[in-house]
Amino acid sequence: MSMDINKLYRSIKTIRRVEEIVAKIYPTDKIKSPVHLGIGHEAIQVGVCEHLQKQDVVFGYYRSHPLYLAKGGDLNAMMAELYGKISGCARGWGGSMHLVDLEHNVMSTTAIVASSVPNAVGYAYALKLKKSNQIVVSFFGDGATEEGVVSESLNFAALKKLPILFVCENNELAIHTKRSQRQAVLDICARARAIGVPSTHIKEYNIETIYNTAGDLVEKIRNGAGPQFLEIATSRWLEHVGPGEDFKLGYRTADEVAPFRAQDEVERLGNRLDPAVRVQIDQEIEHKIAQAVEFAESSEFPPQQELLKYVYK
Repeated sequence: MSMDINKLYRSIKTIRRVEEIVAKIYPTDKIKSPVHLGIGHEAIQVGVCEHLQKQDVVFGYYRSHPLYLAKGGDLNAMMAELYGKISGCARGWGGSMHLVDLEHNVMSTTAIVASSVPNAVGYAYALKLKKSNQIVVSFFGDGATEEGVVSESLNFAALKKLPILFVCENNELAIHTKRSQRQAVLDICARARAIGVPSTHIKEYNIETIYNTAGDLVEKIRNGAGPQFLEIATSRWLEHVGPGEDFKLGYRTADEVAPFRAQDEVERLGNRLDPAVRVQIDQEIEHKIAQAVEFAESSEFPPQQELLKYVYK
C-alpha cells in the first residue's frame, strides 16, 4: 500500500503545530484545563487512522489531541473545548482530556487510565452482533496494560473474535515511573498473545513502518480475523502534563529522548515533499490554526444554567 505523503504530512504537521500553539498559550491561563501533549507520539495516530474509514470508531486516553485530529475531529471545536467555551466539542465540560466528535466517530477520550478500553471492546461487540463492517481502534499507553480491565478486555475480544485493534503507545513511562520499575515482564506483546490476541511490536519508531503495519492489521480485522494488538515504541518529548520539559526531575535524561528528536517524523515527511508544496501546506495549516484560536477566544463561556444540566438527584 502506497503512502500519500502530502496527506500524511498535512495531518502530522497540523497536529504538531496545534500542540506547539497550545503549549505557547497554556501559561496565559486562557486554556482552562490541564493539557497532556502528544508531541513525539503523532506518527502513531496518523499512521493508524489513515487506514480507517469515517464510520470506523476510535477510543483514546488523556493524551488525546493527536488522535482527535488524525481521525478528522473539528479543530475549532477542540480549541474551544480547551478554552472551556460552550462551542467546544463537549460544550466546555470536558476540556483537553475529554474530546469527542461523533460525526467522525471519535467516541471518547478519557482521563482515567485504561477506562476507555472496555468501552471500545463493548462497542466492537455491538458491531459484531449487528454484523457491521465497521472496526474499532483503542489507543492507550503502556501504563494502561497494568490495569486488570485491559487483560479482561483482551480476553473478551479474543473469545468473541471482535473487530478491534488495540494500539499501545509505549513511551516507557507512567507519569514519572519507568516501565522497568512497574512491570516484571517487559514483553507487553507476549502478555497479549498469552491471552489469545495476535500481537505485533514496532521497535523502531517511524511512520512508514507504522503505516504499513497498521494497514495490514486493519485489513486482517476487516476480513474477520478478530482482534489484533499493536505495540509501538515511542517517546514523550515533554512533561507528563503541561508544556515544559521535565528532565530536571531526575527520572529521565535528555539523552533518552534525543534519538527520537533527531529522527523527527514530522521533519522526515516534510523533507520528502517538493519545497514549494511544503511551504503552501505549512501556510494553510498556520491559517487554519489561527482561525481556530480566534474561534475559541471569541466564543462564549457556558451560561450559568449549564451548571445544573445533566445533573440528576
